[in-house]
Amino acid sequence: MWITSSLDTVLTPTTIALGNFDGIHRGHLQVIKPILKEPGASQAIAATPSPENQLHQCESIGAGNLRENLESNASTEAGHTYTTVVTFNPHPREFFSGKTWKLLTPPEEKVQQLSRLGVEQLVRLPFDEKLASLSPQQFVEKILVQQLQATQVSVGQDFHFGHRRTGTSSDLQAIASTYGVDVTIVSLHTCQGERISSSLIRQFLQQGDVTQANQLLGRPYILTGVVVKGQQLGRTIGFPTANLQLPPEKFLPRQGVYGVRVYSPSLESATSSVFGVMNIGQRPTVNGTTMTVEVHLLDWSGDLYDQTLTVSLEQFLRPEQKFAS
Repeated sequence: MWITSSLDTVLTPTTIALGNFDGIHRGHLQVIKPILKEPGASQAIAATPSPENQLHQCESIGAGNLRENLESNASTEAGHTYTTVVTFNPHPREFFSGKTWKLLTPPEEKVQQLSRLGVEQLVRLPFDEKLASLSPQQFVEKILVQQLQATQVSVGQDFHFGHRRTGTSSDLQAIASTYGVDVTIVSLHTCQGERISSSLIRQFLQQGDVTQANQLLGRPYILTGVVVKGQQLGRTIGFPTANLQLPPEKFLPRQGVYGVRVYSPSLESATSSVFGVMNIGQRPTVNGTTMTVEVHLLDWSGDLYDQTLTVSLEQFLRPEQKFAS
């Protein structure tokens, strides 16, 4: 997948799914589905939620070669357009509030999810004063038509854009039609009567309700990080753990203890995964004072330092508590 933050290096023409897409949840899949060349991929990602197939999604091919390969493949297809997800960086809420906005899917994780769907290109528009000041008409004309050369755009029903979010999905459809661009407006997606949204998923995760969060996502919520050396105090009380260093922008669920599955090629098991117990918190048993994410792998031993682990949250077990040491 080609990834760019510069409109000067975008592969064109494009068919676009437009939005923030934090979480790539079931509602987002419905918005992305209309632009996919193989629409069944959106059902496949929801039907096979295991993270083990995500471990090697980033190709080692150089950026220049990747672009050449995509362009070469496109040149053999008459009327080829690049399936493109257009999102914003930073998240508009972070830009307007001035506060760091924690993400359900940090950049690398989002790339993995979109790659699995078959998206060819991710455009991360720099969200700044210049972009925020564009009127709905200017955004369509300058960004979508002139620079992205969009032939089709898909958005959610609640999509807003332009200066002070004055443009609606219906406005986008009306303006784009004057340039010959088709706009698909996707109805809001619900689950058990609840509208699926990134905000609702965050709410469930804050409550420790990973069952509900995973249902809305369509897959387990995951934490991916590198194992680093901690204080190694877990070994002294009989529970050696892997201390995970996560992307700083990753949204953490409620502090406490979780039943998890751990995925990594370095585990050398038949499925590259083992069950484990994860603690998110300050480790009160060893008088910890800083937030940590630690995983104890069940029925497994070995050296995991500097290895990347992907941990899927399966069940919230209990709040963090202090035991006699």
